[in-house]
This record gives sequence, C-alpha cells and structure tokens, in this order.
Amino acid sequence: MSLTVIFRTVLRNVPKASPVQQVQSLHTACQLLAADKSLLVKLRKSTGYTFINCKKALEKFDNDISQAEAWLHEQAKKEGWSKATKLEGRVTKEGLIGLFVGDKAAVMVEVSCETDFVARNEKFQQLVKDVAFSSLAHSKSKSHNQDGYVKSLLAGEELSKLCMTDGSSLADRVAFAIGQLGENMSVRRAVSLSVPAEWSIGSYVHGSVSGQTEVVMGRYGALVVFQGGEEGERGTLGRKLGQHVVGEAPVSLGNMDDLPCGESETRLLPQVFLGDPSRTVAQYLRGQQARVLDFVRFQCGEKATEEDQQQQQQQ
Repeated sequence: MSLTVIFRTVLRNVPKASPVQQVQSLHTACQLLAADKSLLVKLRKSTGYTFINCKKALEKFDNDISQAEAWLHEQAKKEGWSKATKLEGRVTKEGLIGLFVGDKAAVMVEVSCETDFVARNEKFQQLVKDVAFSSLAHSKSKSHNQDGYVKSLLAGEELSKLCMTDGSSLADRVAFAIGQLGENMSVRRAVSLSVPAEWSIGSYVHGSVSGQTEVVMGRYGALVVFQGGEEGERGTLGRKLGQHVVGEAPVSLGNMDDLPCGESETRLLPQVFLGDPSRTVAQYLRGQQARVLDFVRFQCGEKATEEDQQQQQQQ
C-alpha cells in the first residue's frame, strides 16, 4: 500500500470538531480570560497598586489573590525602606496634626511630610490616623494601673518602635507610606492624656481636613484639661478654651491671680480671653465655675527647626 493511500485513510478516521464544539471551546477560553481580568481588578482595588504590578503578582502565584497581595505588600515595604533611606535628609515642614478624644482619654500627634499636596492625600491621612490610635493604645497599656491624671509624651525612637494593629512597627508603616507617596515623612511627636471621672478634656483643631471625623486633622491642635463648668456646657467650654490656646499660643499655665502683661503675655490664665476680650481667661473661668489644669498645643512644622535647618545646610 502506498504512503499516499495510508495518509488519506488516517485523515478520514480523524474526528472533525463540529462548529458547535468550536464555539463552546472559544466561549470557555473567554470565560477564563474574564476570570483573570476580574481578579486583576479586584486586586488593584483592594491594594491600590498599579495594574502592571498586580498582573505580575497574579501571574507569579497562578491567580492566587491572597499570595499575590501578600507579595505586593512585601515588595512595597522593601521599596519603601529603600526610598526612605534615599529621602532621609529632605526637610519635612508640611503635614498634619491628628487629634482624637475618647472617654476620659485623648491623643494628639504630628506627622510631617514635604508638601501640602501629600498632606491632602488619603493614604497620608490614614497614616496619621494609625499613628494616633497606636499612640493611644501604647499609652493605655503603660498606664492601666495608674489612677488620676496621666500625661504621656512620645517622640523619636520610642515612637518608631510603636506596634501597629497588623503587628508591624511604626517605622515600617512610615516606610511603606514613603514608598507609596514618594516623599520623606516623619512622625515628630505624640501626646496622650487620661483624666479621672470628674475632669474633662477640651479640644480644638484649626484648618481642619474635610471628611475626617474620627480623628480630626488640621494645621493646629490643642487639648485642654479642665475641671468644673455646667454639665451640659462642658463640650462648648472645652472647645472655646481649645480655640484660645490655638489662637493665642500660651507657653505656660500661670495662676488665677496673675496680672496680665499686655499683648506679650505668654501665660494662659492672665491672657485676654479670645472669646471675650473684656475678660482674662482666669476671669472667664471664674464665671464658668471652672479651672484649667493643663493644656497642650501643637502647630504643624513648629518642631522642624534646628535639626531640619542643619540637614538642609549640609546638602
């Protein structure tokens, strides 16, 4: 039998795919492509990383979205530390004050960046919120056996070592944000307060960021610890005192009987009260049957002084 005859016989015996089968195969392939695309969109939405990086992660882990997301976070952390090292000397005079007041406890933090553009970014504002709650949790864990008024100030290395809710350090969290936003950042300081039941905490933030309610953010912030005042009016009283502290920038408390020294007065109680220039703060408090026990004022960038200036001169 010739080779030509054998070849024709083989071809006749090969089953041919029907048009319906061909359409079904094509439809199945399209479904697989759509599934891949939906995973890509889901991963992009949940992480905020670029489509290219999300696609690379899904391909690397055969469309396992959990492994892909974990890998993306790890890569971002590495990239963040790399960028943080490169940007370390750049001056950070912008940023936000974050303030939260809870049940007889409060926290205020300052997180800085290079530009106001980044300060308005949601990712940066989330960092401010994370720093505030981590600082408050740290303070509560250290003072849970202490009674009375507790004031905890954090800065520098102690702040960097704070543990975040996901188990990472605050330093890692900042590096991650630097990797995402491409600017140098730092957590400059944090203060946490807790007061006994009969005391109150007033607060005020100036230049507040819209849309942030849980942790209020702005360029200036103040916490005022006070006692007394009418029960239903303590919130208003605390806010007025906070506005005065932000506006007049006192540096010490003073005494109720101190005489004012004019416009240069830096003690809180003898200062002319911002809400009523006909009285001093002490006179206003007497009228409210209240007294201020302590206060804290933060101004964004006010601590970016000698250290940042020295770094800038060295560049």
